[in-house]
Amino acid sequence: MTTLNSIGLDKGKTQAIAHELNQLLANFQTYYQNLRGIHWNIKGKQFFDLHIKFEELYTEANVRVDEIAERILTLGKTPMHTFDEYSNASKVPVGKNVSKDEKAVQLIVDSLTELLKIERSVLENASDANDEGTIAMMSDFITGQEKTVWMMKAWLGESV
Repeated sequence: MTTLNSIGLDKGKTQAIAHELNQLLANFQTYYQNLRGIHWNIKGKQFFDLHIKFEELYTEANVRVDEIAERILTLGKTPMHTFDEYSNASKVPVGKNVSKDEKAVQLIVDSLTELLKIERSVLENASDANDEGTIAMMSDFITGQEKTVWMMKAWLGESV
């Protein structure tokens, strides 16, 4: 009896990776909703610059959400898709009524810090399973998010 799925990966290992990807999906959905909220509610002298930046970030996050869900499906599992599942599984802090520039940018840093932890764990497990598709996706996510953290921290006047 074969333990490989139709894309040549170990079924047990891909089930564990898909579970972790579902955790990442839930956290990304919270991050995405945070970005929508701060985009809508930002106030102050930095409004124009931050409003545009937050839109750029939530547009990118929306694409990432779809990529994660499609990867879960590629691994033969079902992505989470309800707000209840997302809120129960998410560790990303929820930003409610955030309208101040520094608080909004710090929320992004805190959210990305949490996402990076999950992505590094997924990357490690995908590497162990020789899951190149998930490895490539996590590497791309990590590279882009590290740069965003650096830029947000620089905006706050801090170093990484």
